[in-house]
Amino acid sequence: MKRLITRERLPILATSIVCLGLYLLSGFNFEGFFSLRVAFNFLTDNAFLGIIAVGLTFVILTGGIDLSVGAMVGLSGILVAFLVDSKHWNPIAAMAIALGCGAVLGLMHGYLIAKFELAPFLVTLAGLFLCRGLALWISKASIQIKDPLMTDMASFHVGLPGGASLSLSSILFIAVLLIAIYASRQTTFGRAVFAIGGGKQSAVLMGLRVPQTLILVYMLSGVCSALGGIVFAIYTSSGNAIGGTGMELDAIAAVVVGGTLLSGGYGSILGTFLGVLILAIIQTAITFQGTLSSWWTKIAIGTLLLIFMLMQRGIVKATERTTA
Repeated sequence: MKRLITRERLPILATSIVCLGLYLLSGFNFEGFFSLRVAFNFLTDNAFLGIIAVGLTFVILTGGIDLSVGAMVGLSGILVAFLVDSKHWNPIAAMAIALGCGAVLGLMHGYLIAKFELAPFLVTLAGLFLCRGLALWISKASIQIKDPLMTDMASFHVGLPGGASLSLSSILFIAVLLIAIYASRQTTFGRAVFAIGGGKQSAVLMGLRVPQTLILVYMLSGVCSALGGIVFAIYTSSGNAIGGTGMELDAIAAVVVGGTLLSGGYGSILGTFLGVLILAIIQTAITFQGTLSSWWTKIAIGTLLLIFMLMQRGIVKATERTTA
């Protein structure tokens, strides 16, 4: 049992128990909650958040933070909508430009943080204001996307038993999730990310390319947030400059609830997926309940976040006593 329940596995074990408990509790209280349709709607309705949270997990694993992801959702969404609807660009080309913007923003963040050792909080906060300002400069009003290809993307789904379906957004989320799990556990890049989070100086002494890894991590977060914005635009069939406002907080909450330590070095992509599912279950349960305000979702998430932070602190202290 001691070999199975290690410090690395305890947070994700706790997340799994909470996720399963919330799902069972909701299912027994609300008729139809256990249906496949509802289960796959968890993915469809939260695919954009999940993609953002995956990229953010790598950043937090290094001990950093990225506050610009929500603003990048708004920027990439309004950029795609503007290029497709107003300039009549091919949607694929517009999406490529949006992903390029995310990569450039991440490159800028990573370079400033790695080369000049600036605080990630302040650097990405500046990125947040930059993205939001650029998005509002493109268009202050929401832009509806009427392009046939984008409409087909929004309506595309793979039929499943029980009236369930797997949307294009869900498929993209699952693909990003699987690639990220492989990259975090089976590649040199993933091992370097964990090593930097465990101690930057130790990583340098191990001969790891710390600055290059940090730049790649923030570029990955930028690309994931831009992709999340594209998925959000497809999901809503529109672009909005203020879209994604506060989404960075939801993504951070999903990562932390998923068992990733804010101090870095410990966590997993699978845990982040469970964190997104927990947020989805809470939101759906409140919708099924029908009389509670949507703000109860934030209250429940905030409570869980505090509990998991206290649990993480307890795990760190317990490990320190064991080591001593």
